[in-house]
Amino acid sequence: MAGPATEPIVNALRQVVDAGIGQDIVSLHWVHDLAMHEGSLHITIRLPQAELATRERMARLETEIRQALRGVTDIEKLDLKFEAPAPAAKPAAGPAGIPGVRHTIAIGSGKGGVGKTTVAVNLAIALAEMGALTGLLDADVYGPNVPRMLGLTETPRVIDRQIEPLTGYGVKAISMGLLNPGDRPVIWRGPMLHSAVQQFLRQVAWGELDYLLIDLPPGTGDISLSLAQSVPLSGAVVVTTPSEVALEDGRKALNMFRHLQIPILGLVENMASFTCPHCHEPVDIFSHGGGERIAADFEVPYLGSLPLDARVRAGGDCGQPPACLGAGDALARPFYDLAERIRSATRQTTPHPAEVMTIRA
Repeated sequence: MAGPATEPIVNALRQVVDAGIGQDIVSLHWVHDLAMHEGSLHITIRLPQAELATRERMARLETEIRQALRGVTDIEKLDLKFEAPAPAAKPAAGPAGIPGVRHTIAIGSGKGGVGKTTVAVNLAIALAEMGALTGLLDADVYGPNVPRMLGLTETPRVIDRQIEPLTGYGVKAISMGLLNPGDRPVIWRGPMLHSAVQQFLRQVAWGELDYLLIDLPPGTGDISLSLAQSVPLSGAVVVTTPSEVALEDGRKALNMFRHLQIPILGLVENMASFTCPHCHEPVDIFSHGGGERIAADFEVPYLGSLPLDARVRAGGDCGQPPACLGAGDALARPFYDLAERIRSATRQTTPHPAEVMTIRA
């Protein structure tokens, strides 16, 4: 920091001792941007913690710095500035986040049979293929289908009391289907479900993730409530089909997330269109346009429609979901479009770099 021209200034500043710490400001590395130009001296005192930037401390340091520099010739004007990190915002009361996970997103539906898990799995693969660090938590304890769809059959290891998730197509995944394989049913009441959700959230070695997708069980039951009380969610995605029966329950899912004060990222209309393989004409097997209509009714984003195609079902059954074919494949492309919309919806919650407050003396 000290050159021939500024060495006398630095030596003078060594006489300025912070009373609270008991060391001089040069030894504390608080002196920055020291520059002398045509009789004008510029100095920045950079305090390492916001808590140190009290009015009393800065007033005392300013007085002592000006006194110490009086004996230095050639200083006609002193431009003295104090900097410190901005005070950290007081965290709002609520559940703690998962260390290392930037965005936690719930994938829900009002009823079963709408392809919610298919959407969750293909969305996770698409996000991973687009470069995002992605995890998938299968919270459907009673009907865990994620392992089959990702082609996962191994039993997760436990290292230092943490469950190591398995990885399929670049997606870290955990599921009751990996811990309780085969045809054995899980027969649990509410408290045990809550415990399982807590274990999957807090005792799985997720590591650094951009997105952790949580595939909820269908309906509006205990697990959704436990999740909302256990971790702050970046948002929720509701999956429905265009049929009136599915839409009726989709409305309940939207109202549940609103009641739990979880932001709704949008609604996906699955199985929205079917092209007959013989006549190649579109057939609205589950009706048409209902998802877009209730998205407008609830004033939530419409994230798009996904086709009804036997190849999507076949890919899930054999552990080769269509998203693994890449964004250039026509069957996979709608899932990549959905992934891009999810990324756009969560960009507004991306943390900003730490701010610095400047106090000019």
